[in-house]
Amino acid sequence: MLLQIAWKNIWRNKVRSAVILTAIALGIFAGVFNMAFYYGMVEQRIETAISTEVSHLQIHQKKYLIDPDSKNSIANATALALDISRLPAVKHTSNRTLVNAMISSAESGSGVRLVGIHPEDEKRITDIHNRVVEGSYLEGVNRNPILIGEKLAQQLNIKNRSKLVVTLQNTEGEMMYASFRVTGIYRTTNPAYDEITAFVRSTDLETLAGIPPNHAHEIAIFLNNSTTLDATMSALQMQRPDLEVQSWRELMPEVGLVEESMDVSMYVFMGIILFALLFGIINTMLMAVLERRKELGMLMAIGMNKKKIFGMITFETMVLSLTGGVAGILIGGALTLYLSHQGIDLTHWGWAAAYESMGYDTMVYPILKSHMLIRITLMVLLTGFLGSLYPAYKALKLNPADAIRIDI
Repeated sequence: MLLQIAWKNIWRNKVRSAVILTAIALGIFAGVFNMAFYYGMVEQRIETAISTEVSHLQIHQKKYLIDPDSKNSIANATALALDISRLPAVKHTSNRTLVNAMISSAESGSGVRLVGIHPEDEKRITDIHNRVVEGSYLEGVNRNPILIGEKLAQQLNIKNRSKLVVTLQNTEGEMMYASFRVTGIYRTTNPAYDEITAFVRSTDLETLAGIPPNHAHEIAIFLNNSTTLDATMSALQMQRPDLEVQSWRELMPEVGLVEESMDVSMYVFMGIILFALLFGIINTMLMAVLERRKELGMLMAIGMNKKKIFGMITFETMVLSLTGGVAGILIGGALTLYLSHQGIDLTHWGWAAAYESMGYDTMVYPILKSHMLIRITLMVLLTGFLGSLYPAYKALKLNPADAIRIDI
């Protein structure tokens, strides 16, 4: 009954109510869609960081983190990686040798990080093999194949099958030179990564840099589920306290920081929208109260106490806010669900270069989270309650005798 009365009271002035409901719906729609868009963008960046660049966890020699010298490698890395792969939470592991080197073409040169990999193991832990845009994944060349990023290829002005010269320092401190043949060019969503990272076979790099067999600078670990990350990390730290176990959040702190601040920044954004709508709600309800002064005076005169008057005004305001809020959530949710399959191509909006420079994909798939919708609904109800306080206060200050004599 109370809901029905409140609904009728809201629509006494159809134009005014329609305007404020539209404003609330549009504001909530903008907030919901904006949150879904940025959640999708950040989730994609995290997914790329894990599946392409660093994996869920990495293990290094503690000395290597202080001094990334090729001598500071993990002994018996093959056996260790095999033991780790037997853990229930672990899906795959891959050993890597890492060496900083100079890579040169006939026209130019650049500093790179050579990543020595076992190609088949790396396929199970990263998607670099699926990101090859030209050539193949370390295949088709028997001696010293190399896979380079598109950005690096442009800098060196080379194409697939080109010859490169790699210069590096071996474990004895001697300068070593070797020619490599480009078998493929890859492209990720992070041009900065593509520009400095080149992949070679681990056996070729070990021979060139003088790294002992079964040694590795890095063991990358890919988990079955991200929810087990902290527990698996703690277990490995207890198992091998002599080694440094790091999660992707520590390896890429800039991405971890974005993830941590995402909720706060999005709710601040939604709070700003609701704060602006609050004044519209107050104005609408205050007008409604002033128009109904005689009616409210009569209700007080026949015995309705102030608590019920306050409750009636508050309930009407919250119904008004919730109606507009739910409409905005439904519109924003419907558009988000549609675009979560279709995607939003930022190249059509001229923002591609800016987002690519920060490592974000230019095709964004918005993500709608249930907890986000619940919290937005609660924020809308709170806004409605706050918006009702001043109009309700004005209603309670009415003198029944004076209000009844008002000629409307």
